[in-house]
Parts: sequence; structure tokens; C-alpha cells
Amino acid sequence: MNKQQLATKIWESANQMRSKIEANEYKDYILGFIFYKYLSDKLERFAVSQDYAEEDLQALSESDPETVEFFKRNLGYFISYDNLFATWLERGADFQVADVRDALSAFSRLIHPDHKLLFDGIFKTLETGLSKLGETAAKQTKAVSDLIQLIKDIPMDGRQGYDVLGFIYEYLISMFAANAGKKAGEFYTPHEVSVLISEIIADHVKHKQRIDIYDSTSGSGSLLLNIGQSIAKHMSGTDNIKYFAQELKENTYNLTRMNLIMRDIGPSNIVTRNGDTLEDDWPFFQDNDPTNTYNPLYLDAVVSNPPYSQKWSPEHKENDARYSRFG
Repeated sequence: MNKQQLATKIWESANQMRSKIEANEYKDYILGFIFYKYLSDKLERFAVSQDYAEEDLQALSESDPETVEFFKRNLGYFISYDNLFATWLERGADFQVADVRDALSAFSRLIHPDHKLLFDGIFKTLETGLSKLGETAAKQTKAVSDLIQLIKDIPMDGRQGYDVLGFIYEYLISMFAANAGKKAGEFYTPHEVSVLISEIIADHVKHKQRIDIYDSTSGSGSLLLNIGQSIAKHMSGTDNIKYFAQELKENTYNLTRMNLIMRDIGPSNIVTRNGDTLEDDWPFFQDNDPTNTYNPLYLDAVVSNPPYSQKWSPEHKENDARYSRFG
């Protein structure tokens, strides 16, 4: 089955599984589980690369602080064997929705401090929304089981020579966007528009050795990623592209982070913030100390597909340096 067939199968199955949940909301569940599978599989691959045998992998737990710290230092997070996506599948009929709640809670506890900003709260929408998948624990378990069976065949190792995971993720986002109609603009820029903007920007900055790009209303992060891909064609590697993203809506902000992380962009090259661009200009400061960390950042490209219908009041903005000269 090729990537298009697999993506279409997942979309059609997801469509059939939807009952009382709106498409725009349901996407947060299926995309969240895809992201968890990515992190889980990545940890397994890293363990194998460090010569972990099967019995060593099965012994991974929080009770070994030294091992936990080793994985956190290298990956930014730790997932015990009991909480791996593959372990959920192995449980078969014994799998329970409580297993997901335990895993997501543990993930939040086991993030490396250096990557707290990148990973913290990334599963909040999924974690708090599991109860919407059914009135009882049994119905929630059935819904989650169907979901993880649906996505278990997505390859996450990149061995195919092309980005199957990225293609499927992008395809699902675009399909959910089409289904959501006029509401879709908050998380998705049409692919053709995105590619056109990306190629124009790439041509302007193609002679630079390092590129910093920023999207002030990042949505799912797809526009930023397309720009990165267009620019990368003119560079020797992708490590010299840094992505800055700000997004107002929390569940959409989580999509930005997931999408960027799953393209194997280094954590140090991803800087994101959940905030209102009209109220709080950024990336000029750190949230924990905006006054003393105010430091203008000069970027190579700034792009945005803003929510034009966003309600905003200019009251008390006459002294705001960003707006005052315009009246």
C-alpha cells in the first residue's frame, strides 16, 4: 500500500468512526495519537541504536532514574515500556483507556527541563478530551482501540526514502480542513498557496547560510514547514533553518509543535509560543521575564495567514509602538 492509499484509508476509516464529535475536534484525537506513536517509535529506535536488547527494552521504567535521565538527555523525554504505543497493541483485549491516561500523565512528568517549553502540555487537548469519545470507560476504550489500530501501520522510521509520516499528517490536516469549511483557516493554509509563498521566499534567501523564519499565526505549522523544505533545496542541510511560531488557540498551537517535531527538526531549532500576536509582539521576550529579556529578533522571513475575522479592540493602543504612528 503506497502513502496515498494509506492516507486515504486512514481518512475514510476516521470518517466512519466519527459519531458525535465534529471533524475539527476529532482531528485533535487522531493527530495526537499519531504524534504519540511517533515519539514512542523514536524512543524504541534510539534504544536499539544504543544496543538495548528486547529484554532491556521491556525493563524500561521510571524506577531506574539513571536510565530515565539518559533518555531524557538524548530525546528530551522518556516513555517507559508499559506506556509504549507498541505495548498498547500487544495488550489486545486487555488494553484500557486508563492506559492512555497513565501514559500521557507520565509523559508530562518526564520531560527534560531544557525541552519543557517544546513538549509541555502538548497532549493536553487529547488528555482532557478522552471522555468525549464515549459515555463509559468501555466505550472510550473501544474508540481509542479503533484509533490506534487505524494508525498502527504508519511507518515512522523514514526508511522509505520519502516522508510518509509527513505526507499522511499533512493529508489528514488538509482533509479535516476541507471538512471544516470556513472554520479551517485557523489551522490550515491551502497547499498550493503555501508552496507558492515558500518558493518566492526561498528564492529571496537562497544565498544565506542560516535562515530564521517566523509565522505569527502558525496554525498547524504547515506553511513554515513548506518554506523550510523550499529553502533546504538551496542549502547543504536543514540544521541551519530555525523555526519561530506563535499561535493563539491552544489545541492549534499543539498541532504546530507536533508537526514541527515529527519532521525531525532539532529541538533547538524550534521556538514556539502560545499567545496573541496582536496583543503580545513576539519573539522579542521570554514569558517568564518579558521586561529584562526584551531583545529584538531579526528574521529572514515572516509569513502569516492571519484570522481576518478575529475581534480586536484598538483601545489603549495609542502608546503601543507597533500601532501608534498609524492612528
